[in-house]
Amino acid sequence: MMRIVLFLATNLAVVLVASITLRLLGVDNYLAGSGLNLTSLLIFCFVFGMAGSLVSLLLSKKMAKMSTRAQIIDRPSNANEQWLYDTVAELSRDAGIKMPEVGIFPAQQANAFATGWNKNDALVCVSAGLLNQMRPEEVRAVLGHEIGHVANGDMVTLSLIQGVLNTFVMFFARIVAQVLDSFLRRDDEGGGLGFMGYFAVVMVLEIVFGLIASIIVAWFSRYREYRADEAGARLAGSGAMINALARLKAQQNMPDQMPDSLTAFAITTGQTRKLMERLFASHPPLDDRIAALKKAAYQQ
Repeated sequence: MMRIVLFLATNLAVVLVASITLRLLGVDNYLAGSGLNLTSLLIFCFVFGMAGSLVSLLLSKKMAKMSTRAQIIDRPSNANEQWLYDTVAELSRDAGIKMPEVGIFPAQQANAFATGWNKNDALVCVSAGLLNQMRPEEVRAVLGHEIGHVANGDMVTLSLIQGVLNTFVMFFARIVAQVLDSFLRRDDEGGGLGFMGYFAVVMVLEIVFGLIASIIVAWFSRYREYRADEAGARLAGSGAMINALARLKAQQNMPDQMPDSLTAFAITTGQTRKLMERLFASHPPLDDRIAALKKAAYQQ
């Protein structure tokens, strides 16, 4: 549950910081005092709503390397690193993308992630535990899954969706606050929410709308996991992808060792059971992912 709290807090912090900035610049005063100019309001919200997501996207590789302490393989120093490097290069060619950076991060849990601001400037990392615990064909399937994320442009799309949702969270919070202020205002222009009241209502509404937006982002994240699984199956074989997910299932009750900022980009996270956890989960249950792959293989 703590991971969900941190995920929501990160998204909401972007919106709240932008809102405070708008207040300090006097934009909220203008909008509340002279009536809503919807075009101007939407432009302001779009600029501030997209800023955090785009900055995070541009810095994603650097932050991922720092947070996981990943060792980037520039020149393979042993047979395992050479195999990993060559496999990523082969899968990248098959997927039609430029070779991403390849790294290994020191975690005993079997996991992997991909990130980067576009599909031709990406980073693919696997944990030391994944290399030790899985067969080569299963590691290849996991790498195919991550290459699938890159080829599908999932990192960019997820950031754009978050930015658009941030925009509308800020936009509709101010519209509702303005409507409430007008409703409470008397004919002689007295009453209303007042300066601090308006600001407080906007903050509360942004938190509420931000929670709804986070559910939408999490839904898309789960959807793209199925697509990445399909990519892994195409690149490395359905059997290998299914076996890799089954092996990951055996460790799903272990504490998740991925940094919170990379949860949505990893191949798996801890098991989710409660409704709220499922709503905000970045990954679908492994049983569902395995069933989807088996169904797709059967239909073929």
